[in-house]
Amino acid sequence: MPSQGQTEVVRTIHDLDTVELLLDAQSLLDSVRGPERVIDAGTLRALQQSGNYVVGLFDDEGGGKRMVGASIAFFGEPGRRTMHSHITALLPEYRGKGWGRELKEHQRQWAFSRDVGRITWTFDPLVARNAHFFLTVLGARVTGYSVNLYGIFGGGDAGDESDRLDVEWSLADIAGPPPADSVVETLEIPDDIESMRASDPDAAHEWRMRLRAEMEALLGRGLRIGGFETGRGYLFTE
Repeated sequence: MPSQGQTEVVRTIHDLDTVELLLDAQSLLDSVRGPERVIDAGTLRALQQSGNYVVGLFDDEGGGKRMVGASIAFFGEPGRRTMHSHITALLPEYRGKGWGRELKEHQRQWAFSRDVGRITWTFDPLVARNAHFFLTVLGARVTGYSVNLYGIFGGGDAGDESDRLDVEWSLADIAGPPPADSVVETLEIPDDIESMRASDPDAAHEWRMRLRAEMEALLGRGLRIGGFETGRGYLFTE
């Protein structure tokens, strides 16, 4: 319950099951990810009709219903009991309030109810807020590293190459941070690469190349990414 003088924030999560809602989700994702469309309303409709996870997060304050986030996931290879989370996005002004975690927890419970044991996705290893959220808050595990996975596009990477970390979220076995004495290397990243891409794209690209070289060297030694710590970066263990 909110304390005296505070207003309770009302939010809901539900399926995007009408054309209007799917078009709203397409617009929201476009606004978050930039000029290169991540997914269109027609594909969202096909995923929704075939029983996949297509939901919106709504701010219900004042009796209205404003879509402020969306999450899209689809089932993986038959027999593996997995889903792949294609995108989960919030409008910038709604980040850092726990709403993203609530959306991912909804996805987790939805998957559990359909006998899914693991959810996979990819993310840009240079984006510190996502590294913290996925590895520290949610407890997902890094399973691989891919160079320029999606090619060069003008969306979240602002025209730079799209290196990605692969992660797996084991829904019944959330990973904790590695013990301090097991960390043998750390790899620092910028606090806000997204602002850097807008103000100094050359410097952002230098970070991409530097991180790629260091990441490949550490993984090539047989180390693995055991977690992430704000201020230190990626934590490598043997």
